[in-house]
Amino acid sequence: MVVNGDVERSTARVRFPGISPRTYEHPADRGALAVLRAVPGFAPILKAVAGAFSERGERLMYLASAIRVGPKQYPTLDRLRNECAATLDIDPVPDMFVLRDPQPNAFTIGIDRPFIVLTTGLIELLDNDGLRFAIGHEMGHVLSEHAVYQTILFRLLRLQQGLGWLPAGYWGIRAIIAALREWYRKTELTCDRAGLLCGQDPAAALRVHVALAGGMDLSEVDTASFLEQAREYQASGDVRDSVLKLLNTEPMTHPMAVVRAAELQKWAAGEEYREILTGSYLRREDDQPIGSFTDDVKSAAKSYKESMGNSEDALMKVINEVGDVIAGTASKVWSKFGNQNAEPAADGASTN
Repeated sequence: MVVNGDVERSTARVRFPGISPRTYEHPADRGALAVLRAVPGFAPILKAVAGAFSERGERLMYLASAIRVGPKQYPTLDRLRNECAATLDIDPVPDMFVLRDPQPNAFTIGIDRPFIVLTTGLIELLDNDGLRFAIGHEMGHVLSEHAVYQTILFRLLRLQQGLGWLPAGYWGIRAIIAALREWYRKTELTCDRAGLLCGQDPAAALRVHVALAGGMDLSEVDTASFLEQAREYQASGDVRDSVLKLLNTEPMTHPMAVVRAAELQKWAAGEEYREILTGSYLRREDDQPIGSFTDDVKSAAKSYKESMGNSEDALMKVINEVGDVIAGTASKVWSKFGNQNAEPAADGASTN
């Protein structure tokens, strides 16, 4: 079976035995999760929501209403599923279902035994190399154990409307959802990297992002111009536009498609990606336990700071300029205060 009449390129792909997801994890992903866990009320809400739903029921729902991928059902997808699992050394291989839905989408759900769902809209939109990237992306969610919190997010979104009549409950749930969405957006950046490691074809990954952004006939879309949109988006407008960007992003579970594409292409062109391909990566057996809350937040802060420092966004420029002024002033005050209170140097030597 050939999906969409596509003949995929023949290539030998590198496998990564025992790879730890922290090898390619976006630093803001781990930090956002640490912040999420610190949100007041998160732990009890997590426990309550997890207990209120039956994972077995969710699996049975897809078993009854979708097509489970296997050797005799969507065999090409089954081959891609197994290839991606082998590339990232995931065992057992997660189940995968195809759901009738015109919207192009894929997600991973389940707490004890995560499974992957692809919509017919996504399958019809992508070629085989694009599907490999998309399936590899979802395998990244499995390997990083994102499915636990993803599942909670999906469940909370279903509960949110029902709690609208209870102000305290509604706003408490909304705070958790906002934090989950911010974390989820960062996991997408991590798992785009996992998808790239499975396909090892940056051009194919870019075509997926172009298609998700609205590319129907990819021969009609210039990828260089597409990436230029990301640079224009990041640089254009004044502070008012920056606020609008934040408001547009807040309700979304995924990063903006154009910005997301630029982020992955930047990583694909970097040394970290090339080192992984040569076999230089962190193994799970050598992986240390996840760092403390403080370490994770520092890692995220560093990532955000670098992103802001390189941004052409008007609001980010103002924040950076104010921060530089404050830091510079504080440094001068501290220097003056320190000099006034310093002990005299021996033999009359100058301290300046």
